[in-house]
Amino acid sequence: MNLEIWIFCGIIFLLILMSALFSGSETALTAVSRARMHRLAKRGDDRAAVVEALIEKRDRLIGVMLIGNNLINILASSLTTSMLLTLFGQAGVAYATAIMTVLLVIFAEVLPKSWAISSPDRNSLALVRFAQIVVILFGPLSDLVNWIVRKILGLFGINLAAGASMLSAQEELRGAVDLLHKEGSVVKRDRDQIGGLLDLRELEVYDVMIHRTDMDSVNADDPIETIINQILASRHTRIPVWKDANDNIIGVVHAKDLVRAIRDANRDFSKINIMKVATKPWFVPDTTTLQDQLNAFLRRKAHIAIVVDEYGDVQGLITLEDILEEIVGDIADEHDIDVQGCRPQPDGSVLVDGSVPIRDLNRALDWNLPDAEATTIAGLVIHETQSIPKEKQAFTFHGKRFTILRREKNRITRLRIRPLEGDDKAKLT
Repeated sequence: MNLEIWIFCGIIFLLILMSALFSGSETALTAVSRARMHRLAKRGDDRAAVVEALIEKRDRLIGVMLIGNNLINILASSLTTSMLLTLFGQAGVAYATAIMTVLLVIFAEVLPKSWAISSPDRNSLALVRFAQIVVILFGPLSDLVNWIVRKILGLFGINLAAGASMLSAQEELRGAVDLLHKEGSVVKRDRDQIGGLLDLRELEVYDVMIHRTDMDSVNADDPIETIINQILASRHTRIPVWKDANDNIIGVVHAKDLVRAIRDANRDFSKINIMKVATKPWFVPDTTTLQDQLNAFLRRKAHIAIVVDEYGDVQGLITLEDILEEIVGDIADEHDIDVQGCRPQPDGSVLVDGSVPIRDLNRALDWNLPDAEATTIAGLVIHETQSIPKEKQAFTFHGKRFTILRREKNRITRLRIRPLEGDDKAKLT
């Protein structure tokens, strides 16, 4: 009798060990980094290639692990109950329930899963051969179970698509970067650059263009001396040229071409025809995505384009630098004027020009003001209040207190923004 008990105990121990392998494999393989496995597989790691193949059909993998784990647990519990019934009679059922609950929870669930999640990439590689064998053995049964589950859920109008992800690849990557930033593994600048890169397909040129009211431009009908002085005084190297009306753009002058023309004319300005120096303007729709516009800039080897709406009216201009700044942040050179449009105050508030883009403000101060309905901070206030506020009016939304400091006609030109208590501090980085 004693030998039989020891044999039963040995079998139960092995079954609990098997259950721990199932639990650990399931946790490690579902938490593994797909990107890291893909990179290892590319380097020739056979185990990483198997992991990649298994997690490609995640629902099948989970089904196999659950089936195997439950079969092992049920078998271990049944053997324990049978043994304890023989030893203690009907009281053995209660003993078996208590003992197996403790053993399975600690040694077959919590302990192996905690071990697996501590380093899922390394542990998944260690357990992948076991998981591969189990998937081969129980794969067909898992497919049958998943098919039954989908049919049952279909009766309730739930369509469980195999392998479907609720998030796009861009959203998953953005979420991962935000999480790593929160944990301190990714610095703010890197997070902003990756986020800016992902935003290129979502943003349109209208969102980042220089509005026509802020464009530096010259009138082709002005005296040539006036035009030259305006171009050389500008901090921009490419200046649009208009005629009759400032939204009738007929050319773009590059400062280098103008200097070359001055040299060729021996500084005789009367010999310079500004339209011969100017190049033909390139017009692009304001609904063009930044990704498409960036590709177009690279393809045409151009640096500037005039933005027009659906009626052909000029809305502004966009440069290659504007798009690159969405990725890497502001690009300043020795000719840029150091005006951010937002000035942090000692009391924790921030003075902001109404024309400051919301995206720039979010990036500078690490805020999360929405930019879906408005491009500038003044536009956000008008959208939220559904009115054109008066000076000294104050509003609270999105965790901030907005106070109107200056208004010119219907334009909000300056505001004070104060984060509410508990909200992020306004700090330029």
